[in-house]
Amino acid sequence: MKTNIPNHVAIIPDGNRRWALDKGKNTYEGHKKGFEKLIKIAKKARELGIKVFTVWAFSTENWKRSKAEINYLMKLYEIMLDKYLTEALKDKIRIIHLGRKDRINENLKNKIINIEEKTKKFDKYFLCIALDYGGRDEIIRAMEDKKKLKVDENNFNQFLDTKDLPFPNPDLIIRTSGEQRLSGFLLWQSQYSELVFIKKYLPDYSDSDFENTIKEFSKRQRRFGK
Repeated sequence: MKTNIPNHVAIIPDGNRRWALDKGKNTYEGHKKGFEKLIKIAKKARELGIKVFTVWAFSTENWKRSKAEINYLMKLYEIMLDKYLTEALKDKIRIIHLGRKDRINENLKNKIINIEEKTKKFDKYFLCIALDYGGRDEIIRAMEDKKKLKVDENNFNQFLDTKDLPFPNPDLIIRTSGEQRLSGFLLWQSQYSELVFIKKYLPDYSDSDFENTIKEFSKRQRRFGK
């Protein structure tokens, strides 16, 4: 069977903390392992011809976590961006931040702005990092930004965080760890997304697992309400 490759795949990378606890490790090690896995999966996505890969790194609700966990997560994001910039420039990947910039620390915010600026001319592959992102928050911000224009379903897209993407609506959304909900991820854009829920925690989700997920997507019949 010919594999139907989606243009846009989004992932809710869940289970890092539970993976670490199951193995007697601290949660930092779980998140670190998860971040490393995401970079590998993003590379595999490009090899398969997927144009847009979106990762939900930190939700608007994640601020409820302990200060210590938030601090090391933000530090991990800084390290990840520094490491990924070289790969992004080499492979001509445009990095786009989805979410709010006003609540993250100045150093991380500047790194995000820098990597977005340095990659903004690329248009072959896109990596979206949803950091301090929530679907309801995005829609509220979009409404605040509409500047008294008459809003309809077509022009509302220009106010969303995904406005610069060639394929703003994910064809496929994957969630690891066995949880079977979207938790507000890409609320507007996910109307016709195919959903796959993986029982494995993110650190155990391999490249071959990802390929099998794409094959599962290929079997779906997408009707878009027709």
